[in-house]
Amino acid sequence: MALTVAVLVAANLVMHRWTGLAGLSDLVTAVVVSALLFGVLRWAGGTRADAGLAPGTLARGTRWALVLIGLVAAVYLVGALLPATRTLFEDRRYDGMSGSELTLRVLVLVPVGTVLVEEIAFRGVLYGLVLRARGALWATIVSSLLFGLWHVLPSLHLATAKPALTAVFGDSALGGVLAVVGAVLFTAAAGVLFCELRRRSGSLLAPMGLHWAVNAFGYIAGFLLR
Repeated sequence: MALTVAVLVAANLVMHRWTGLAGLSDLVTAVVVSALLFGVLRWAGGTRADAGLAPGTLARGTRWALVLIGLVAAVYLVGALLPATRTLFEDRRYDGMSGSELTLRVLVLVPVGTVLVEEIAFRGVLYGLVLRARGALWATIVSSLLFGLWHVLPSLHLATAKPALTAVFGDSALGGVLAVVGAVLFTAAAGVLFCELRRRSGSLLAPMGLHWAVNAFGYIAGFLLR
């Protein structure tokens, strides 16, 4: 557990503080960190089943993922079309984004640089290690808490990037802190949902599908509503 957390702390700093090659470095870091975490799991006596990737669960996990992707797509479509909720999807970070960059993010950076590493880390290795030692409840608590803290650095400028959040928190330093706290709590709650999907489906593919859909369709909606 300690080694897993140490790897994640280092990865978080590399991806959000110690590199200027955004995109490419995130992909390399994601692949390297995923391999390291699988190595930690194997060193601790874990198996593919502990990570939610047992061969017998992949088909079921795929079905769960496809259904969840469809549901998220429907929610985003309705939310983006309704005037009352449209502003929730607006994001100033997409103002200068091109169509090719959007495609790169949706099809490469999100699935590899975000979903792969985060799901393997939090719903795969961490969840599996704690599950073996303490059971599903503690696995969910530990995984979700650390998942929330993982999002501190990428949330530092969230209050000024999204107009809907600026209206709530303002653009002051205190507003920025409150936005970060809100993001941590929200992602921790999302982590609980992801863990429950992992538990019920028996496969890591189910939370992977939902995770990709939320992030990818968020990019698409933000891009189209610029």
